[in-house]
Amino acid sequence: METLIVHPENKEQLAAIKAFMKALKISFEKKSEESPYNPEFVQKILAGRDDIKNGKGVKINPEDLWK
Repeated sequence: METLIVHPENKEQLAAIKAFMKALKISFEKKSEESPYNPEFVQKILAGRDDIKNGKGVKINPEDLWK
């Protein structure tokens, strides 16, 4: 069969979709939108991006990598 991915816009739509699926005896899985990444790791990456935007950090010429 096919897999459908549904994106309800609010809790009412989500409840209606679940009720519809249960009424028709269609199996479904609940999958949350939580990030699989460690929040501390994400903060470090975001802080690094901010540093680069603010001119902090070291800029390396790619041509010099193999010298």
